[in-house]
Formats: sequence, structure tokens, C-alpha cells
Amino acid sequence: MSALADYGSRQFPGAQPIAGHFVKVEPIVDARHFEALFAAFAEDGQGSIFDYMAYGPFADEAVFRRWAEATYLADNIRFHAILPLTTGRAEGVAALMRTNTANGVSEIGHICLATSLQRSRAASEAFYLIMRRVFDELGYRRLEWKCDDRNQPSRRAAERLGFRYEGLFRQHMIVRGRNRDTAWYSLIDGDWPTVKAGFDAWLAPENFDAEGRQRRGLTEMRESLAKADLT
Repeated sequence: MSALADYGSRQFPGAQPIAGHFVKVEPIVDARHFEALFAAFAEDGQGSIFDYMAYGPFADEAVFRRWAEATYLADNIRFHAILPLTTGRAEGVAALMRTNTANGVSEIGHICLATSLQRSRAASEAFYLIMRRVFDELGYRRLEWKCDDRNQPSRRAAERLGFRYEGLFRQHMIVRGRNRDTAWYSLIDGDWPTVKAGFDAWLAPENFDAEGRQRRGLTEMRESLAKADLT
């Protein structure tokens, strides 16, 4: 009998908040975070956080709210607000999208982080909490990450978080009137134990000094654990 013969359809990602050491991740089910998100995104006066998005920046809060209601609250997609515990306000979003419950596959996308959240422990932990929900709570088999091939920060983030590069989809999309070649990454359930252990080690309080600076990087932690497993 196939090892997957009894694999049943998984649940769609739920609406329960997830609490971490440095951040809270709240699935977006209403408009309560829209004001804070607009304000956080607007702190980037140049609108550069939207450079690789198909939308934004937004002229004013009313325009953003209309767009957010249609996008963040749409069916068959689960957006998450990212709230650093230091501020308690929503400063970014990430969605679980193109979810295939029968095969246990989802994609993390629509990632938009305010400048205040970028390159922070809170942002890294937010991704970890979403990944943990996908694999540990819901029992999915695969999580995808896709981005514009020119978006080097997104590519570096995917690799740092433990996703593996799978290839380039040429002329995949037209975004803002230009071609987008899409870099395709994935994390599967067989990768997850090492990736999870790396996050747990990296997030440990002793890995940060009094100023919040990391002593060892996330990639270093994960790779050292992987080497230890081979010895």
C-alpha cells in the first residue's frame, strides 16, 4: 500500500491567532487592522515596498481600505497581519494562498512588510509561526514561495528561511506592464524538522545579546544542525 494511501484532505488555514516570543500573527477576518497597516506602509514615503507587487502604493486610506476589503477578506485565501510585540500594531501581512487541501499544498505570498518590520526578529518569527501552522498543525506536505526573479531580497529571504530553489518560470506573468520571470522555491514536510529545529535554536533568548543582536545567524544554525544529523 502506498505511504500516502490514507492521506486525507487537510483543513483550510484557520483564523486562530498565533503568539510567539517577539510577534503575534493574526489572520485577517475583518477590517480592524486596516488603519494600522495603511499607516505602517505609508511610512515608506517612496513606496518601494510595493516595487514587486501588482498593486500599491495607495493614494490615501480610503483607497487602501476599499482595496483591502476586496483583497484581504477574499474567499479561498488567508491573509495574516503581523504585529511585533514591541508596538502591538499591524506592520505587515503575509497570505496563505493557492491552497490545495486535497494534496496538502499552499503558497506563502502577498508578503508586504513595513520598513519598521523588515530584517527584524519579529518578521522572521512571523514566517516561522505560519510555517509551523502549515506543517505541524495542519499536516500539509508542501509550502511554496514564488517571487520575481529580479527581487533579490525576496530570494535571499526564501533561502534564509529554509526554502529550496526549484527553478525559473520564464515569462510567467505581466506585472505593471513588464515581464516577470518567477523564481520558484519550496519547503516540504521532509525538510521541516531541520528547518524547525534551526528556528527554535535561533529564536532562543541566549542567541541574542542585550541589544537584541543575534549571536549566530539562522542559516548557520540550520546548517550546523543538518551537519550534526549526518554525523
